[in-house]
Amino acid sequence: MEERSNSPVRWHILFEGDVQFVGFRYTARLIARKLGLTGWVENLPDGCVASEVQGGVSDLRRFVLQMKSQPHFHISRYTIDVIEPDPAERRFTVRGGSN
Repeated sequence: MEERSNSPVRWHILFEGDVQFVGFRYTARLIARKLGLTGWVENLPDGCVASEVQGGVSDLRRFVLQMKSQPHFHISRYTIDVIEPDPAERRFTVRGGSN
């Protein structure tokens, strides 16, 4: 999963656990925007939360670590897939709610 740190990468992350109805998406947006990342986050019908996050590898790692350290929800498992970056994307949004 190592990429050149100066070129943006994009991760699709699936979060499982107590991640809905606990402010998860809005926390993700706040952390992503503080780190200068772009992408989106949305609740899935099965109770998981999906996200695509784009930026430098070190900032993507910080994003995951900060999400895992939040006290008001519990991530029991997460998976990361590296996908193609979206060069046109400019911000991080919450899907299925206000941005």
